[in-house]
This record gives sequence, structure tokens and C-alpha cells, in this order.
Amino acid sequence: MSNQQIAVLGLGETGLSCVNFLLKQGDQVTVFDTRQNPPGEDKLDGSVKLFKGELSFELLAKFDLIIASPGIALATPALQFALAKGCEIIGDIELFARELSKPAYRHAKLVTISGSNGKSTVTSLLGEMAVAAKVKVAVGGNIGIPALDLLDPEIDLYILELSSFQLETTFSLNADIATILNISEDHMDRYDSYAQYTAAKHRLYKQCKMALYNRDDKLTHPKDHLINKTSFGFDKCAYGLLTAADKQIFLAKNGSPILAVKNLTLSGKHNWMNALAALALGEAVGLSETDMLTTLQEYSGLPHRCEFVAEINHVRWINDSKATNIGAAQAALEGLSETIAGKVHVILGGDGKGADFSELAPVLKEIQGMIFCFGVDGPEIAAQNKRALLVETLDQAVDKIFTTAQAGDLVILSPACASLDMYKNFMQRGEHFKRLVRALPASRN
Repeated sequence: MSNQQIAVLGLGETGLSCVNFLLKQGDQVTVFDTRQNPPGEDKLDGSVKLFKGELSFELLAKFDLIIASPGIALATPALQFALAKGCEIIGDIELFARELSKPAYRHAKLVTISGSNGKSTVTSLLGEMAVAAKVKVAVGGNIGIPALDLLDPEIDLYILELSSFQLETTFSLNADIATILNISEDHMDRYDSYAQYTAAKHRLYKQCKMALYNRDDKLTHPKDHLINKTSFGFDKCAYGLLTAADKQIFLAKNGSPILAVKNLTLSGKHNWMNALAALALGEAVGLSETDMLTTLQEYSGLPHRCEFVAEINHVRWINDSKATNIGAAQAALEGLSETIAGKVHVILGGDGKGADFSELAPVLKEIQGMIFCFGVDGPEIAAQNKRALLVETLDQAVDKIFTTAQAGDLVILSPACASLDMYKNFMQRGEHFKRLVRALPASRN
């Protein structure tokens, strides 16, 4: 691609990484962004032309290659016009894939991870497993560092989280193993149908040597019967779960136990699935099982995503402030009571942005511990369960649960709401919760 005239559509962190990569290749780069003050403008090389505001169809179509930001749909009229004129449109992940196919990188292995929920946890967990196994690893994509910024001939393993948006413009990943963890309705403002969203995810399987799918989610099953594949799920096949005679549950491989789930720092059945997926992916790229299992017992999760905070008086406290919608809270809470010896206590509330909280009623019915609701939509959530109590602040909820919770119980902040009624963002809310928990005394007087 050297010395090509290339357009980068959309600046920001990903767009800037594309520009810097292309300049190093000796290409001439022009940037288009509809925003008047695009992020990263101050970091652009002086040789780069920047066109701001409404896109010029004719000007954009003069470029042979357009690198489009994942936030810009292919259905955008300017891109459709360019396609009709014969322009090639790809994204930064395709640019990464083409570079990775060059001789300097051919020794490296590639894992690609997608799904509606849990992909960040699995991506980061697998990265920690690789570090424990002393593998030179780079982790990024839709999480953390843009893919192009990861490229280094010294890296032996790349782990990429990929969104459906990124997959729309990606064609040649050739991953050693790829997984779609789960599929639930999302991004319907971008896609014409649920089927179209699912099809975007399935592009991942067309670009891999092996597919890992979720046995309990038929939408993740590869449609190509010839593809090499493995799976994870709640039964004991391949990577799955095994219940021993004493009712203890184990992560298992081909029906043989490998780790009791009670030894996981991560909480919840959905995280058992994340752990199984990470183990299967790691095996496929040659990571040591011993190192992977050690990591699983130490990994506390990403900040604000079912993050283990502390164990006080044998009560576990979990920060799931990232659960800013009903679906995320449901995923965290469903079946949680079955995973612990004691009761689950939950804290919910914030700004539901018009959500229908009646969808929470079934999962709240499972909760045997205390249910506290706060924030602007606290009363609406509390109306879904007769045992729910209203408090004015998170501080009050933490204090009340602390005085009541017994050994073996679990406490989780999983708001099912945005935080903007009381906090700057969900991170600030989560950090407040963690400070409150860590300030609790070691014993109750």
C-alpha cells in the first residue's frame, strides 16, 4: 500500500492510530471528520489534510482506499457512494490483519473475541493468563489500545476484542481461534434486523482456523459444518461444568474436573462461562493449563464489571457499577444465589432513562437477601419487589447491609441504571462503592 493516497474517515483514538500507522508506511493521508472539533486533531502530523464538517461525496470517492471508523456505518450515504465508484473500504482491524500476514509477524498467534456481553472480561482474563505463562502478549482492539498500536515483531500472541462494527469492514484476520461468546439483541439503531446484527458477528468465524462457540446459545453456533470447532457450556461436554457427588461444582474439560468454582474470585454463573471460554482459547494457543488455573484464582475482573472488592467477615462485596442497563444487571444477578452458600444482597438504582423495570421482577424474586434501591428511579425499581427498600444514598445501603449480612453472603452493586443523576459516570459510582466497602471495620461490634 506504500505511497497510496488514503482517506481516514473519523478521527479519535482509532483514527489517529490509523493515520500514524499509514504515515510510517509512506502513504499520503487525508482525514475526514464530520465534527468541528474532532478528538485527536491537536496530535495530527502537519502533513495531514483534515476536512471537517459535512462529507463531500465526490472528494471522498476520489480515494482508492478509505479507512472508516467503526462508529461510521457502511450504510452511510457517502460510503455507499464511494463503494459505487469502486473505492475499497476497510477498517483499522483489516489494516492490522494485512500487516500481521507479513513475514515479520507470521510467527505470532492471534485470538479474536466477540459477543454481546463478557468479551472484555474474557479478553483481559486471557491476556493475564498469557502473562502468567510468560508469553509476549499484546491485548487490545475494541478494549484499551487500538490494534495497530499493538504491532511489534517481538509479540508472540495478539488477543483482540472485536465489536460487530469492527467486523463489518474486516475480511482477512486468519485468527488461530475465534469466539462469539453470546448474542443478544443490541445496536438495533445500527442494524435493520437482529439477523443482520448476528450476521455481522458471524463474520468472525469466516476468518479463523478454529471456532469456539457457546453450546447454550444457538446463535453463536458456526454455520459452516466443515470448520474446526470446539465449545463451552453448562453441561460437561468439552469445556463445561461438572457437579460432584458432594454437590460441589467444577470447571471441567471433557468431563474431568479441573477447578472448583468456589476457588474463582469472579462471581456468578456468567463468569463461570467466561472462565471456560478463556481456558478453551488459551489451550488452542498453547498456554499452560497450570498458569491459566492459577490466574483464574487470582483474577478479580475488570474495574466495575462484577469486580471483586473485598471479603469482610466472610461476606464478599462485588462492584458491578458498569451494569448501566437492565440487561447487564440481569446477566449479573441471574442464578447468583445458586453459586454461594448464603444470601445475595443487591443495590440498584440511578437513572433508568425510561427503561421498563418490570423486566427485573423475575430476577429480583430470586434474591433472598436485602434489596436496596436509590437514585431518581429507585422508587420504580423498588416497586418490582415488595421486600425492596428505598435509601437516599449508596452510603446508607452499604451501612445497612453490613449490619445484616452473614458469613457466606454476597453483596453486589448492580444498578441497572445510568449514574448521571448522582455521579459523573459509572466509574465514579463504582469507586465510591469501593471506598465505602474498604472503609468497613473488620468486625461488627
